[in-house]
Amino acid sequence: MKAIIIQKAGGPEVLQLQDQARPTPSTGQVLVRVQAAGVNRPDVLMRQGKYAGSGDVTGQVPGLEIAGIIEACGPSVTRWQVGDAVCALLAAGGYAEYAVVDARHCLPLPAGLSMVEAAALPETVFTVWHNVFERGHLQPGETLLVHGGSSGIGTTAIQLARALGSLVAVTAGDEAKCQACRELGAEWAINYKTEDFEQVLKEIGVDVVLDMIGGDYIPKNLRLLKDDGRLVFINAMQGATAEFNALQVMSRRLTITGSTLRPRSAEFKAALAAAVEKYVWPLLAAGKFRPIIDRTFPLAEAAAAQQRMESSAHIGKIVLEVGG
Repeated sequence: MKAIIIQKAGGPEVLQLQDQARPTPSTGQVLVRVQAAGVNRPDVLMRQGKYAGSGDVTGQVPGLEIAGIIEACGPSVTRWQVGDAVCALLAAGGYAEYAVVDARHCLPLPAGLSMVEAAALPETVFTVWHNVFERGHLQPGETLLVHGGSSGIGTTAIQLARALGSLVAVTAGDEAKCQACRELGAEWAINYKTEDFEQVLKEIGVDVVLDMIGGDYIPKNLRLLKDDGRLVFINAMQGATAEFNALQVMSRRLTITGSTLRPRSAEFKAALAAAVEKYVWPLLAAGKFRPIIDRTFPLAEAAAAQQRMESSAHIGKIVLEVGG
């Protein structure tokens, strides 16, 4: 099969299309003939050798989410059959014509969605569901602040929060991105290059913050939270350290939490997949949520796809088209 290989840690040019042996599913796994693969920020970090738990990335195949057709089932797989259309979460290996996946981490292709759209779901939806709704405990009527509102994570968080009855504020880097967020349902969209989000929102307050920025956003986030508010980290692109007032956290009963998905156990991911299918898949079926696709690239142009990711010019998800 063809696969994108990381030749060594470095820039986009280290991604090369090469021939590789087709994998074989083991017990509890399925082999998926990949038709589309989502591109995510952790893929870039993995290529750079900076992603937690990735180790030496030489020779590895990036890619955390795919959509395609089941080609073979390993022993003990009972739910899926050859020919089933699925999307799936992987620890790595998605930028390839075939990938083996834990059968419990597959979800049925949502009706009415293309393979490209389905490939944009698993990593993003698993991340948003766990961090906003399981860790952040966002409730109907509460307000969510999402930094990076026009990203794949952001566009997903806006739609899911609105579909489940919450209000949404976002930050984004230009007016076009802000307008895209408003069209998805954000009540407040703040261009962080021209406005201070804390000043805009300080009279409103928020209940949950989903933060992928870190750095000097951290004390601002804490000051914006209402009593019993929750700050949830999924990245720290501008820095992992900051000073804040612990007395403020105690007196206002604030919660600071966060997570990364890749290092979690297969059992945790299986349980999360079941929750996503139970709570998010009906929203897709009802038309209350749909992945926003920024641009697609052929598999061979994975380097260009990651360059677009790093540029932050995208609105929504970047996807690799692998097969017909």
